[in-house]
Amino acid sequence: MISPTGSESTIDGIQFQSTCFACGSDNPRGLQLKFTVDPDGSATASWVPGSEWEGSHGIVHGGIVSTLLDEAMAKAVAATGSRGMTADLQVRFRHYAVTGEQLKVRGWVVRQKARLVETEATLVAADGSERAHARAKFLIVVKPPTDGRGVLDK
Repeated sequence: MISPTGSESTIDGIQFQSTCFACGSDNPRGLQLKFTVDPDGSATASWVPGSEWEGSHGIVHGGIVSTLLDEAMAKAVAATGSRGMTADLQVRFRHYAVTGEQLKVRGWVVRQKARLVETEATLVAADGSERAHARAKFLIVVKPPTDGRGVLDK
């Protein structure tokens, strides 16, 4: 997550692009998630969605829910000291998320085999009920992208 202009920020030692749609503090149109890294290495953020994130009246768009989960898993991968790109993402929607409700997203690393990192994430409401659960595989980027294309070690 390197910005061509060099505008990077750090949260709990994890670098990210300040204009990132999900977590960038310099993106006024983004979600502006603020992640922390827990002692177990998982990445967690709380968020209250407004009506601008609706797909249907009062219900958070599924693509936004997927983005929350993907970003939590990406931050968990970053907490290991690696940079990764989502290679595969599977989301199971358990119950719709309502605009205005307090949500907590948490992502963690399940295992790593060579350059492939398996992760999971969950999105829960304040009462602890799960709204969505995701599994993803991330491919570790050996040489960070600087030209917008990305370069992977062979």
